[in-house]
Amino acid sequence: MDATLNSQQISDNPLPAAPTARADANAVRSVDRAASLLLALGDWDGEVGVTEIAHHLGLHKSTASRLLSTLHKRGLVDQDHDSGKYRLGLAMVRLGGHAEKTLDLHALALPELTSLARAVKETATLGVLEGDSVMTVAWYDASQMGRDRTGRSLPLHATAPGKVLLSNRPERDLIRLSKIGFTPYTSRTIVRVDLLLEEISRVRTRGFATAFGEHEPTVNAVATPVFDQRGSVVAALEVRAFGNRIPPSRVPALTEMIRDAAAAITEQIGGVVASN
Repeated sequence: MDATLNSQQISDNPLPAAPTARADANAVRSVDRAASLLLALGDWDGEVGVTEIAHHLGLHKSTASRLLSTLHKRGLVDQDHDSGKYRLGLAMVRLGGHAEKTLDLHALALPELTSLARAVKETATLGVLEGDSVMTVAWYDASQMGRDRTGRSLPLHATAPGKVLLSNRPERDLIRLSKIGFTPYTSRTIVRVDLLLEEISRVRTRGFATAFGEHEPTVNAVATPVFDQRGSVVAALEVRAFGNRIPPSRVPALTEMIRDAAAAITEQIGGVVASN
């Protein structure tokens, strides 16, 4: 018999998949199963045992048990000590609350943000605190010349929204950030903690923040707070443009318009405007 394999024999006898490909496929399958398990727990009325959830999802009991154990370590599921049954954990509650808050803010704020941007003929943004940064959750450019930057992260110390969000944080947070170090994005960036503390104190007193070429050398911005149900700052509404379009003389008029839009967003989300 000819030992040479023809093309048909090769196609009938494919080489085994590479170990990396198999590992990737197994990882994806595990993630899919874990996601299905979490969704099932979210839909379940009360707690559920391993056998029930495994049967519901068509998994082996040992597989469901391993997944639940891993999710439990991450706080994504909780287990009752007496019954041994499972329910969604506090980590899922926190994640869900954060996602809901962000989605609500974006949906509810966008009409006001769009109207503001069109009225001042500049770019308007909405930012929320995300770790040690500002995350932009809504963006509207009235000039339609710049790209949408929704989802980008910005530094707290060098931006108007960042200063607004810091105004709601205790002094120890600024001290902690200063120990990490403030990046000097431009010659105007505040990098000394004592000066930043003074700046944040002014933001609290005035009820608005400015950033003149502190993050991007050619961009000036003004921002005011959006409040939640407790009167705490939950977001910052900003108008930004090239420096020659927002000189200091324009700040008072812009601030009033941004405040009005921020107050409307605060009302939309059931917030309460805090008194200075």
